[in-house]
Amino acid sequence: MRVLLTNDDGIDADGIQALRAELAKIPGIDLHVIAPDGNRSAIGRGITIRRALSVQRVDFPDGSHGFATDGTPTDCVRLASLELIPDWTPELVVSGINHGANLGDDVTYSGTVAAAMEGIVLGLPAIAVSQQSKRREMDFLTGWDFSFEVAARFTARLVAALEDVPLAPSTLLNVNVPSDPPTGVEVARLGKRIYRDRLQPHEVDDASGVRKYWIYGAEPGYEDIPGTDLAAVAAGRIALTPLHMDLTHHDGLGPLSEGALERLLDGL
Repeated sequence: MRVLLTNDDGIDADGIQALRAELAKIPGIDLHVIAPDGNRSAIGRGITIRRALSVQRVDFPDGSHGFATDGTPTDCVRLASLELIPDWTPELVVSGINHGANLGDDVTYSGTVAAAMEGIVLGLPAIAVSQQSKRREMDFLTGWDFSFEVAARFTARLVAALEDVPLAPSTLLNVNVPSDPPTGVEVARLGKRIYRDRLQPHEVDDASGVRKYWIYGAEPGYEDIPGTDLAAVAAGRIALTPLHMDLTHHDGLGPLSEGALERLLDGL
């Protein structure tokens, strides 16, 4: 199996390197790494369209190598699919291990999840993996003192057993691993995040009059609802959530189409 490994924390991040080492142990895996050259956290599905992308080979201590780009996680998947590596395109996209959880509503901000989403856009199975820090944070804020061993080994086993995982077409797996040794694995839906952002003045440039503000990161909470990814990780379980790109609210199509909307064209 041809596996692309990427992330949003950068090619030198501990999480991606731990996962790279474990994936490389799987027999029959043809592994390549294409990742950002620095941190691209919370960039979502951003892409680079107004300039050329820089790509540089990066040698790893074990003698293998990868490629670093000044683009986004989504760009990395596109580069692989367009044969940045000659005569090689991925059959599976693995994104992570992210330094910090990607739970509930936060997945729409996540560059880690975005890379996996690009996989399913291209018709490829994909896995996004995130690790809670030993701080046991339940949000997207940067924690500290991460341990990636369990998440890396679990993900490698998941990849090796992927043919036996009943994953629907055009669906990715969002995996979140708790800080402590997991007590189980739970298939869970996305939970509901409670954001408590504040407008916090940072500084004023007196010469230009430009004002700067912090607006994110005021200790977001969550609704502790059984069956959600947030509740699973809070209880010490690995959360697996299948995600797809269809954001359509199908139950709303009928009522909306019956709303005589063509009347809004009168007199235009």
